[in-house]
Amino acid sequence: MKKLLVVFTVFALLIACKKEVKQKEPAVIWEAYDESVDLAAQQEHESERMRYKLVNSVVTDKNSIWEPFITELSYFSAAEYEGLKPYILEKSIPEINKSIKEGKLTYEQLTLFYIYRIRQFESDNTLSLNAVIALNPEAVRIAIDLDENLDAEAMDLYSIKGMPILIKDNIGLAGIPTTAGAVALKDNMVDDAFITKQLKESGAIILGKANLSEWAYFFCSGCPLGYSALGGQTMNPYGRMQFESGGSSSGSGVAGAANYAVATVGTETSGSILSPSSKNSIVGLKPTIGKLSRGGIVPISSTLDTPGPMTKSVVDNAILLNAMLGKDKADSSTVESIQVNLKEIEDADLKGKRFGVIKALKEDSLYVAALDKIAKAGAELVEFDPGSPGLSGFITLLNIDMKIDLPYYFADYGNKDLSYKSVKDVVNFNKQDSLIRAPYGQQLFEGIVSDTTTVEELNVIKSNLEALGRNFFNTALDDLKVDAVLSINNYHAGYAAVAKYPALTVPMGYQESGEPMSLTFIGKQFEEEKLLQLGSAYEKVSKERKTPKKYQ
Repeated sequence: MKKLLVVFTVFALLIACKKEVKQKEPAVIWEAYDESVDLAAQQEHESERMRYKLVNSVVTDKNSIWEPFITELSYFSAAEYEGLKPYILEKSIPEINKSIKEGKLTYEQLTLFYIYRIRQFESDNTLSLNAVIALNPEAVRIAIDLDENLDAEAMDLYSIKGMPILIKDNIGLAGIPTTAGAVALKDNMVDDAFITKQLKESGAIILGKANLSEWAYFFCSGCPLGYSALGGQTMNPYGRMQFESGGSSSGSGVAGAANYAVATVGTETSGSILSPSSKNSIVGLKPTIGKLSRGGIVPISSTLDTPGPMTKSVVDNAILLNAMLGKDKADSSTVESIQVNLKEIEDADLKGKRFGVIKALKEDSLYVAALDKIAKAGAELVEFDPGSPGLSGFITLLNIDMKIDLPYYFADYGNKDLSYKSVKDVVNFNKQDSLIRAPYGQQLFEGIVSDTTTVEELNVIKSNLEALGRNFFNTALDDLKVDAVLSINNYHAGYAAVAKYPALTVPMGYQESGEPMSLTFIGKQFEEEKLLQLGSAYEKVSKERKTPKKYQ
């Protein structure tokens, strides 16, 4: 009996010590507020697109985002969060893996750090960015399992394993609705998209879903970038309600910039990775069409759509790209791809490289400063003038592709309980409550419905646009024999889109206002590894990315 009492006393003391170390934190909740003052101020904004009608979603209670983790968060202290910052904030995947290998950090701590951080900022109406639509309830459990099976000695520092990744909410993830930000898809429970499966097989932790411009910004006309009915208005951490978030992978760009995850995944049809990456001072890769599968992703255009990695560094971008590679039998455009060589990307330099410089862009001082750094690093700059030919038929291409592709998505990937079969069905659904479902209108969807272009006419448009896009860049890539064309942000994304050429954007600096700008490298089909090498070499001599001041 005495022995039993001693054991019980020791056990009680251990429990007491554990509670003392892991004291329960007070609950943090988000409370809706009167947005009228903020919205009134926005009506004075010089950009019509930023004259918002809403800040937060009127459909989604933001508390539901972190609700699955209430218990875990109640014992994850502010002190623990602050103590982990040096090992996580702004760190690359190899750096984070090194801390885990050395026992300074666990996968569970890493995952809870991001969930805590998301709640911390998103529950504060003066700082919230509306970058996240949903978090994966399984994320912490997966992290704990990885910790229990960790073999530190065998760890690959360049592995995506255990890294919490946010994916754009038009990419399928089992267990969470895939909504494209739309009320029409709020119950669209589907299987993992092909690239989601690839990420999981590589060991990544899918942390959740990033907000986006609803229907990948092919929905309303002249409306704010980054708005969706389910996610609210995504905002730029470098200038909240001052600068655009970029789109349509708005949440992916903002979440990456604000350190809400190790890395994020976006999608692009024309500029939708390049735009938010450059607006939020992160690295974004728009791969060659066919490099990555589109299977299980809500489409705009089977001709131009592609997912792509969005990260804080070029090496992380390459790691994330490798983790998503694979041939998808259900997507006839995808090809077998070998993984990019990470060592060659890290070791790359600019000596002897040749770059095509677009004459008209030399009026931009940040572009000129970037060119100077590149030249001083040993590269040769070759000026050329591609002009600015119009992309005749571009909207028609998107219209007819989506008119055809969305029904295929509903049939092959969408939830079988959805009643929609076409774009027209979604238009009619939104009309039932347009103030909630389409407060900025749905002009582009209505344009899709009314477009009567035939498939034969569409094929001619596609062929003409592809030839135009390739001619735009090939003057430099072929005739002048440059390694890549240098652009700014998403300025020439439309030409790269129709050419089906890859593009990589890397932080280039900040305007006097504080708004980020990026240097964009454009090359020929399947030259992703070359672009990543060039981007890495430029990153070494520029080192322009800075953490947003209020999100450090």
